[in-house]
Order: sequence, then structure tokens, then C-alpha cells
Amino acid sequence: MLLSIEQATVPGRLQAFSAQVNSGDLIHLLGPNGAGKSSLLARLAGLLPGQGVVRLVGKPLEAWPRTLLARRRAWLPQQQQQPGQMAVFHYLQLHLAEEKPGQDTLLAHLIAAFQLRDKLTRPLTQLSGGEWQRVRLMAVLLQVWPCAAQPATLLLLDEPYAGLDVAQQQALDGELTAFCRAGGAVITSGHDLNHSLRHARNVWLMQQGKVVQQGRAEAVLQPDTLRALYGLAFRKLQSEGESWLVAEEMR
Repeated sequence: MLLSIEQATVPGRLQAFSAQVNSGDLIHLLGPNGAGKSSLLARLAGLLPGQGVVRLVGKPLEAWPRTLLARRRAWLPQQQQQPGQMAVFHYLQLHLAEEKPGQDTLLAHLIAAFQLRDKLTRPLTQLSGGEWQRVRLMAVLLQVWPCAAQPATLLLLDEPYAGLDVAQQQALDGELTAFCRAGGAVITSGHDLNHSLRHARNVWLMQQGKVVQQGRAEAVLQPDTLRALYGLAFRKLQSEGESWLVAEEMR
């Protein structure tokens, strides 16, 4: 088991929650604005104090030395200021682990996947919002990409698709899938129900600081459940072998 969550809470922000996350899991965290998604991700990252126990590969987060923890789990906050005038490549180098096999190949692959080759010498402060988001995503992937020495790693992403165009959203989908196939696990928040229906393995639904339902995406993302969560009527449609959720006005 990669991550064990035992009655984890944050007073006033997150009600007690328990779950288990295994290598290869791709979990989407969904719910209305203010539901507590960011608080849960920060609690799982060990960056927000609270009660309960969160264990990474069997060890409580508090027992991990910071340097070692940073090599096993990475967290992408929803917003982050550029840390000064350093060049993009310098920023990415800060997220590289000690030398390990395949690192240069991975670096080249991610630079191409996120279309950053012509941005490597540019100062971080001269990037557009979407470019900075791609740099941040590449950095956390480099930080904890699974390898033989540490095959089970955790990636926590708070609304990572914000600011990405359609092509870059698709690129991110591909890299997260590859990350999970390599032995890592991903927990990511978002708002696109149909994207989660197509791409998530599991879904956690949140409302008012509480995880109200968790399970396989197809089983959880049902019209009646979503109606109670969002206060909207939903229909599930079938098109070309895929399911689609459509929101409608309440009557």
C-alpha cells in the first residue's frame, strides 16, 4: 500500500476521512468550490496540520525526513508565484533527484511533451500563465517520477489543468497515465466531470469538508449522486461507446 489515511482531519476545514491508495491509482477529487479539496490535498501532503494519521509506504508523514519525503511525494498547489528571475531550466534542475538511470531521457521527454524546449532559457517571470503551469507540472513530475530505487511515489495536484489549452491537457493526461503505469499514484482535484468519467480510475466526492462518496468513477458519477452534490439535475448519455454527463436546470 502506498498511502494509508486513517481518520485524517483538519479542524474547521476537513472532517475525518479514511482511505487507502495503491501504486497505479489515479484518483480524481471532485466537489463544489469550497468543498475542502485543497485542504484534503494539503493534509495528505503533510503541509497542513490536523488529527489522524497519514502514512506513506507505512511510515507516518511526520516521521519522514523532509529531504526523503520530497523524493517520494510532490504537491502542486493551486497557485504559486514564480520564485524570482531564474531561468526555466534552472528551476527544473532544482527538482531533479540525485543522479539515477534514465533521468536524462525523462527530462528530454517531458520537455518535448510540455513543449518547453524554446522556453528553457527564459526567466520564470516572463512566462505566460499557461507556460508557468506547464513548467510547474513538469517540475513535480521530475521530482517524484518512479524508478527502480523508489518505484512507489505520490503526486498530489490541485487543479492542474487550469490554464492549459486542449493539446496540453491531453499531454498531461498522457504523462499522468505513464506515471501511474511506472508505479506512482496520483490524486488530483478538478471540476470537469466528463474528464473524470473518462480518465479517473477512482473518484472521491467532497461536500462541506467531507468526503461523501468514493469508488470507481463510473459507479460514483451518477446523476442522482451529482444532483445531491451540486443542486443540479443531470442526465447520463451514451455516445460512440462513451458515457457523458449533462447538467440541466432543476424543475
